[in-house]
Amino acid sequence: MNTSKYIMPTITLPPHLKASLAAGHPWVYRDHVPPSVRLDSGTWVRAQCGSWTGYGLWDTRSPIAIRLFSSYAQPDALWVRERVELAWKGRAALRETATTAYRLLFGEGDGLPGITVDLYNDYAVLATYADSVDVLVPLVVEALRAVVPGLRGVVRRRRADAEDEVETGKIEALWGTLPPRDLVVEEHGLRLIANLYEGQKTGLFLDHRENRRTVEQWSSGRRVLNCFSYTGAFSLYAARGGALSTTSVDIAAAAAEDAAENFRLNGLAGDQHTFLARDCFDYLSRVIQRGEQFDLVILDPPSFARSKKNIHAATRAYVKLNALALRCVARDGMLATASCTSQLSPEAFRAMLGEAAASANLRLALIHEAGHALDHPVPAHFLEGRYLKFALGRVLEVA
Repeated sequence: MNTSKYIMPTITLPPHLKASLAAGHPWVYRDHVPPSVRLDSGTWVRAQCGSWTGYGLWDTRSPIAIRLFSSYAQPDALWVRERVELAWKGRAALRETATTAYRLLFGEGDGLPGITVDLYNDYAVLATYADSVDVLVPLVVEALRAVVPGLRGVVRRRRADAEDEVETGKIEALWGTLPPRDLVVEEHGLRLIANLYEGQKTGLFLDHRENRRTVEQWSSGRRVLNCFSYTGAFSLYAARGGALSTTSVDIAAAAAEDAAENFRLNGLAGDQHTFLARDCFDYLSRVIQRGEQFDLVILDPPSFARSKKNIHAATRAYVKLNALALRCVARDGMLATASCTSQLSPEAFRAMLGEAAASANLRLALIHEAGHALDHPVPAHFLEGRYLKFALGRVLEVA
C-alpha cells in the first residue's frame, strides 16, 4: 500500500479529541468524523487532529469509524511482529504457573485494536471484532509463527454480528492443523476441556483465571453454588480448595456434561458435586422457595447489554440476579459475583451490588475486587477496555 502512487486519505478530527488521542486512545467514533467520508473497510487512513497525527483502519459498519494503531507510520509486517513479541514476553510469568491456556493478544491492550489471540496448548485461536482489521490477519499469523515456539496451528473463530461476540461452531485453519476436539489444557495445575469448535468465547473464559484462584482460597468447608457455571471451572477450583459440596448450574446441558467430565479429569468426582442444566434465575427462585442456603454463591452471568441503550435493562437484570443470590446465602456466607458487560463501569457495578443487597434486606461487605488477569492488559488511557468486574463479599444481616 505504501507506494509512490498511493495517497493515503487524511481525515481531520475535532480539536477537542487531541488530548485523548495523544494519550493513546485507540478509537475514533463515527460521530467524530466528517459525514462525507466514504471509504472501504480496511482502508488505511491518516487521522489529523491539530498537530497530532495517527494511522488507523477505516471501518464502514462499526460505531468505531477508525481504529488507531500508530502515531508514526502505517504498520507493516515488522511492526506487527514487534507487537506480538512484546505480548509474548509480557506473559512469561504466566507460563511458569502450570498454565497452558491464556490470551496472547488482547486487542487494544497489546496495540492491535480489534484482534485477539488465545493460546490453547500449541494452538492459537484468532478472533477479529471488526471488518476493517481483517487486512492485518495474515501479518498476525506470520508473526505468531515466528514468535510462538512449537505452534502447531492457527485457527479463526468466525465473527458474529455483535462486536464483542464470536460465533460458535465456525472455525477455520489459517495455518497448520486444526486442534483436536478433545483438547485438554492446564490452568494452575487443573485440567480443563477446551472445546475450540463449539465452546463459548474461543473455548474457555480465560479472563477469570485469577478470580477462580481467589474463590479457591475461600472455599474450604463451604457448600458452594456456582450459577452460569459453563464447564464448571469455578466449581473445580472450589472443590480443590476443600469445598464440602459444589452445585454447578448452567442452562446448557452440554456444558453441565463437560463440567462433570472436568471433575473426573482431575480426580475430584463424587456425589457431593452436582451438575444441573437449569435456568439460573429460575433455579435461584426455587432455592429460596425451598429455604435452601449455601455458604458461597458464585455468579458469572453473560453480558446483559451489548450497547449503551441496553444498560438500564441490564442493570435491572443484575440487581434482580444478585438479590436472588444474596437471599440464597447462609449466615456469615459469601457472594462472588461478576459482570462482563463493558457498558457497566466498576463504579456502577458496586452501586448495583449495594442496590441488590438493599433489595434483599441484607448488607454486602466487599473484601476483594478485581478485573482481568495479566494476559488481559488494559491501557490506563482506555478505560473502555476494562469490561470485567469481579467482587467477593461477606453477606451480613441488617443491623
